[in-house]
Amino acid sequence: MSSVLQPATTGQEPSMAAKYRPVSSHLAIAPPVSVVIPAMNEAENLPYVFKTLPDWIHEVVLVDGNSTDDTIDVARELWPAVKVVEQRGKGKGDALISGFEACTGDIIVMIDADGSADGNEIVSYVSALVSGADFAKGSRFANGGGTDDMTPIRKLGNWALCAVVNRKFGARYTDLCYGYNAFWRHCLDDIDLDCTGFEVETLMNIRVVKAGLKVQEIPSHEYLRIHGTSNLRAVRDGFRVLRVILGERSNRRALRRREQRSPMLDSVRGELS
Repeated sequence: MSSVLQPATTGQEPSMAAKYRPVSSHLAIAPPVSVVIPAMNEAENLPYVFKTLPDWIHEVVLVDGNSTDDTIDVARELWPAVKVVEQRGKGKGDALISGFEACTGDIIVMIDADGSADGNEIVSYVSALVSGADFAKGSRFANGGGTDDMTPIRKLGNWALCAVVNRKFGARYTDLCYGYNAFWRHCLDDIDLDCTGFEVETLMNIRVVKAGLKVQEIPSHEYLRIHGTSNLRAVRDGFRVLRVILGERSNRRALRRREQRSPMLDSVRGELS
């Protein structure tokens, strides 16, 4: 991660200025930023999503989940250079994995297509990454964050699942099931995503902790979906998240047992040799 946040200055040499993308009148960044947007029948919401995306990002990757409306055409009209990936499988996790594979930027930002997230917040995520974090995790419950789109039951479920992850994996999260995150591309080698549904965010949050990556929470405000209805089902997807947590806990125990056995095996091999 040699790319760092730099102050934008006037009178730079052309070769030096070309290395940086202006973010504001005070900041410029070197690493290219890819934004991944999984979408299925979100043609009405995309105008709200795209108008908040900063013009300094490197690319937008739209993963289309077999939409039957004009999602792809609208995306291309709004962002002519958009990279469209047609999803072959099903589920948000599958869509994100496909989108990540298509990214060419050093930094990857994942954002929902329903208009609930503000693209203007991307600068906060990127700033955290170029300042030393590996994974910038959005949080609706960190100081400065908020949500307009969670029922009391969903808040309770998110809190309970978050508490379990914090206790079992040594994390310090204030939010667990939120889809607005950003990370350095190299993190994908450490977290090895292998799930297809909404539980993908929880899996990412657990595996970045298990991998020892540096995580920084970013306060984020979640707005109401603008048009349409969500495919999220609180009870069904809550149980899927719980299964992921329990599965990762079992994997951690198996790894610990292997690590404990390794010195013993090395000793035996040494005696036999």
